[in-house]
Amino acid sequence: MSRIGKKPIPIPNNVTVTIRERELEVKGPKGTLVTPIPPGIRFVLEDGQLRAERESDQYAAQHGLARALANNAVIGVTQGFTKELDIVGVGYKADVQGRTVVFSLGYSHPIEYRLPDGIDVKTERVQAKQSIPQYQVTLILSGIDKQKLGQVAAEMHRLRKPDAYKGKGVRYADVPLKLKQGKKSGK
Repeated sequence: MSRIGKKPIPIPNNVTVTIRERELEVKGPKGTLVTPIPPGIRFVLEDGQLRAERESDQYAAQHGLARALANNAVIGVTQGFTKELDIVGVGYKADVQGRTVVFSLGYSHPIEYRLPDGIDVKTERVQAKQSIPQYQVTLILSGIDKQKLGQVAAEMHRLRKPDAYKGKGVRYADVPLKLKQGKKSGK
């Protein structure tokens, strides 16, 4: 039995859920999200709670997945999601110009990244991160769709992955980075 799949999802008063045959539509103060429902899973809305039920044990693998996707949709339309990326390195920077982020990451050319709809970004220089040598700026990504937000963060991270020795590059703010030790003298 899926422990995650059994847990009911509390639905706040300002959120409306529409259950269709193969999709779940969640509307809230921040927007609308449509989540697919896997085969063999159905949702029941009663007493302000949304429950995921499966037809048989054959669909046990999708039970927890369907519930997690529906829960992420409810959280997304009420609170939203954020991810932070640190830009670390001498001369490395990121500038927001409308719906485009222009990166300068040590290449011979600037890299322009066009933001998809539903994702917002702002740059911030956080004083608490001065413990990171060569720290430049933090990008704060926000949106209501958790999957799309994670995909955008991964694509920005892939532009210049952190160096293993100095840690220069685009790195996730909440992931600790263990640096390798450089060469030692032969004495």
